[in-house]
Order: sequence, then structure tokens, then C-alpha cells
Amino acid sequence: MTVNPVQLQKFLGGLDYPVGKEDLLRRAQERGADTAVLETLRSLPADRFNSPNDVSEAVGKLR
Repeated sequence: MTVNPVQLQKFLGGLDYPVGKEDLLRRAQERGADTAVLETLRSLPADRFNSPNDVSEAVGKLR
């Protein structure tokens, strides 16, 4: 199950882009993301993201 992109962004705020998937996972874990959020991030097909919008678009494609 994927999470809402807006919900996801609350765990990723403050990141300097571009970032890798591991950076996204690390930030989400630091901010207390639950298992659903972490699994969604792990499922993203890209390994690098240039902006928060790139992350949101990738999450939207998982649905």
C-alpha cells in the first residue's frame, strides 16, 4: 500500500535536492515515518530525485 504524497513530504522536509533514495529513507526514519512510508520509499523505481515534486510523481505512479 502506498501513502499519500503530501503525507510523505512531511517526513522529507528540509532535504537539499538532488538526493538519493537512501537519503530519503534516512530522513523519513529520522522523522519517525511508519512502515508504510518506508516501504513506499523503498518501492520507488528511481534512485535519484531532483525535487520534492519528483518524489511525489514517483509515489503517484506506484498506485
